[in-house]
Amino acid sequence: MANTARQFPTIKSIRSFVIGGVGSGGDYHNVEGGHWLIDSPISTPCSQWEKYRASRTSWGINVLGSFFLEIEATDGTVGFATGFGGPPACWLVHQHFERFLIGADPRDTNHLFEQMYRASMFYGRKGLPVAVISVIDLALWDLLGKIRNEPVYKLIGGKTKDRIEFYCTGPDPPAAKAMGFWGAKVPLPYCPEEGHAGLKKNIEFLRKHRESVGPDFPLMVDCYMSLNVSYTIEIAKKCEDLDINWWEECLSPDDTDGFAQIKRAHPTLKFTTGEHEYSRYGFRKLIEGRNLDIIQPDVMWLGGMTELLKVAAMAAAYDIPVVPHASGPYSYHFVLSQPNTPFQEYLANSPDGKSVLPVFGDLFIDEPIPTKGYLTAADLDKPGFGLTLNPIARAKLIPSTYLLTPPPARALTPPTLAEPATPVVAEETKESKETSGRVVDGLVAKVQQLTTA
Repeated sequence: MANTARQFPTIKSIRSFVIGGVGSGGDYHNVEGGHWLIDSPISTPCSQWEKYRASRTSWGINVLGSFFLEIEATDGTVGFATGFGGPPACWLVHQHFERFLIGADPRDTNHLFEQMYRASMFYGRKGLPVAVISVIDLALWDLLGKIRNEPVYKLIGGKTKDRIEFYCTGPDPPAAKAMGFWGAKVPLPYCPEEGHAGLKKNIEFLRKHRESVGPDFPLMVDCYMSLNVSYTIEIAKKCEDLDINWWEECLSPDDTDGFAQIKRAHPTLKFTTGEHEYSRYGFRKLIEGRNLDIIQPDVMWLGGMTELLKVAAMAAAYDIPVVPHASGPYSYHFVLSQPNTPFQEYLANSPDGKSVLPVFGDLFIDEPIPTKGYLTAADLDKPGFGLTLNPIARAKLIPSTYLLTPPPARALTPPTLAEPATPVVAEETKESKETSGRVVDGLVAKVQQLTTA
């Protein structure tokens, strides 16, 4: 008689939390004021309006905040992950996606992704719904690794390299060079709407950085979806002598024809994009057009590890490298396991960008961070993603039950024949409104706590 596989734990419960305050969790931009990432000159899609140029928080880049998700199996094992989405993310987890998860086998990651993705197509396909699915998927992989007592990279193909080399995204290339990173990426400060003067300042800005690190240190430029085709072609031409290693996310993610025009204009220069694209469907045109030299998906946004593996397989068929956007250990396990992932990004989390701090702030006590510009496979050899929740951070987690519990239903007193119906209904309606108002005020106060605590 053939042996049968052992019975595997199933999903018993799901808990979600909003992370109060700033500086912890998966929303990279939810940081203290004065941080280089939000309060230094950075060209964005909203920079065309002068009032939104001084700070990225002025137009709401951190408005959603972070959330934290736990998935518990029937054997008591708990997998978890963080991402961005705040209260709306928690709502989607429990009001929509949870129905596909409770009682399911956590190994069925392909099946669970397809159900959540297709069930949310009528309002999703990109953006927040897929980002929420991403965090669920990452928590599932963390759970699987813990049940099997293996690191995630061993579950998705094993080791393809002994160490991961990093470049640093931040405001200070000399600091990145001194910390041991092989290259530095800087944000472009000025947008096309700032005219010829802004273009000149952009070129001077990049020239200053090139001079600061010398001719042999790779320098990249992040344009954060803020340019157009003609501006990109012009600035790339005028910076040819600066030897920019690549120009990143120059256009809207949807402008695939624009990427083709840019590549035709500058066939020998490198262009990249992808952090704001979603699912294998979104990446298909970016890959098959062969107009990009690197794609840069964010594993916390595009659909999780399950979907990232599909995108990476597509890219590998075209010999296009995959270099994930930030995402800390979630990206590191992926990069270690894939052959077409030559290096990884480190997003400088310190306020001045001159030191290496955990990507997720103080949320975990053991987040691996690059030292001298690299990590080794041994740094990732822990079950799941190898992260331990910081007890101090646990106190910042606000259970989503505060946001999801509806006010108690109040039955109206039925009118009697001896009493006119209208006054009774009017009186109850007034009281009900007062009760609802108090409930709404309470919910508003809770949500305000999330961003001000």
